Amino acid sequence: MSVTQEYDLIVIGAGPAGENVADRAVKQGLTAAIVESELAGGECSYWACMPSKALLRPVAATGDARHVQGVAGATLEPAAVLDRRDAFASHWKDDGQVKWLVSAHVDFYRGQGRITGPKTVAVTGADPAELRARHAVAVTTGSGAMIPPVPGLAAARPWTSREATSAHKVPGRLAVIGGGVVGCELATAWQALGTRVTLIARGRLLGHAEEFAGQLVADGLRRAGVDVRAGVSATSVQRPAQGGPVTLELDDGTTVQADEVLAATGRTPRTGDLGLETVGLEPDSWLDVDDTLRVQGVDGGWLYAAGDVNHISLLTHMGKYQARICGDAIAARAHGQEPAVTAWADHSAVPQVIFTQPEVASVGPTAAQAQAAGRNIRVVDYDLGAVAGSKLFADGYTGQARMVVDEDRRTMIGATLAGPGAGELIHAATVAVAGEVPLDRLWHAVPSFPTMSEIWLRLLEAYGL
Repeated sequence: MSVTQEYDLIVIGAGPAGENVADRAVKQGLTAAIVESELAGGECSYWACMPSKALLRPVAATGDARHVQGVAGATLEPAAVLDRRDAFASHWKDDGQVKWLVSAHVDFYRGQGRITGPKTVAVTGADPAELRARHAVAVTTGSGAMIPPVPGLAAARPWTSREATSAHKVPGRLAVIGGGVVGCELATAWQALGTRVTLIARGRLLGHAEEFAGQLVADGLRRAGVDVRAGVSATSVQRPAQGGPVTLELDDGTTVQADEVLAATGRTPRTGDLGLETVGLEPDSWLDVDDTLRVQGVDGGWLYAAGDVNHISLLTHMGKYQARICGDAIAARAHGQEPAVTAWADHSAVPQVIFTQPEVASVGPTAAQAQAAGRNIRVVDYDLGAVAGSKLFADGYTGQARMVVDEDRRTMIGATLAGPGAGELIHAATVAVAGEVPLDRLWHAVPSFPTMSEIWLRLLEAYGL
C-alpha cells in the first residue's frame, strides 16, 4: 500500500489552466502536485491551439503575399508545413513541459487522477499514489470533442479536432460537419494544403459571431475552393467496415463522398472518471463555479475548477486567466484571507481570434447579445478596407469593423473586426472594454499612421466624436 503524500494543493489536469493554477499557488508559498493522464501541456499544446495555428500561419502568410503587387512565388509546401506543425507540437512529447513543472517546484504525477473523497486524490497509472490536499483540489481537465448523434457517424471512425490537427497525410477529400470555429479553421487549413473540402453547417457559419463576420468567412472559404453547404445537416454516414471512402447523406437529398469526415460540432466536459460522485457531483457534467473558481455544491469549499471544464469560456487564454485568479484565491484562503480579485473578464471582456481567411477578431458581446441582455446600445460600423493601413496591408483589402457602445455609460462594450490581420488589432479593444474607458477619453488614444489601428479613430468619428 502506497504512502499518502500531502500537498497544500492538488491539481488534476496539466494543461495551460492546471499549470497556471499550480504555478500561481506555489509562487505564494504553497506546495502543489499536478496529475496528468496524457501529456503535460494539455490539448492546447498538442491537438488544438499550437498545431492548428502552425497549420494556419503558412496559409495566411502566402495569402497575404499573393495580395501585394510585386510579390511572386508565394506557394505552400504541404510536407514542410506538416513538419513545422510537428515541431510546434514538440513531436507529441512533453519532456519540456515536465521540465518546466519541475523548475516551478510542482510535483508531477503521470496517471489518472480520481477524487476519492474530500481533499483526497488517487492516482493510477505510471506514477500510482495516494494524495491528500491540505487546502484545495483543482480540476482542470478541459473538454473533449463531441461526436453528434448522426446515424453511422461514430462507426465511421470520424476525425475530431485531434486527428485533424495531427494528421501526417493530406487527405484527398475531407467532409467537415460543423460551421463553428474548429470547422472553419480546419477547412481553411486543409483546403490550402491540397484537400478538396466540403463544409456542412446546419446554420450560418460562425453563428455566435456578428453575421457579417460569418458571411465574410463563408465568402473566403468559397473563393479558396471549399464547397460550403450552409443550412443543411448530415442525416447518415457510412464507411465500409474494411475501410475506404465515407458517404454522407444530407437532408437536402444530396450526398457527399470523402476520404475522411471531421466532426466539429462542439465540446463535452472531461469529467467522466474523476470521482465527482464521491463528493455529490454528477460525472460527465460541467462544473459550476463562483467568481473565485470554487465549485458550487461541495461541502467545505475545497474544490475548484478552471478552464474549459467550467464551461464559462472555452478559450485557452481565458482558462489561463481563470487559473491565475484560482491560484490566487486558493493561496489567499490558505493564508486565512479572502481573495482580493475575482474573475469577471471571462463574462464581459472575452477576446477571441478565429484564424480563417479573413481573420475574425472580437471582444465582448455582439450587438444581438447586448440587445438580448437589455443594454441600451448603439452599433457603429466602418469599412476596415477604407483605412490607409489596410490598403497598404493588401491590395483590394476587404473587411469590416463594428463597435458596440453602451449609450448609458458611453463606453465600448464590444467590438468585432473581420479582415486579414484583424487578430493583431483586437487587444486595443480588449483594453478599452476591460478598462471601461469612456469614449471621450478613448478619443485621445491617437493611433499610428498609416496602420490598420486607425480603424479605432474612424469608428469614433463615425460615432460622432
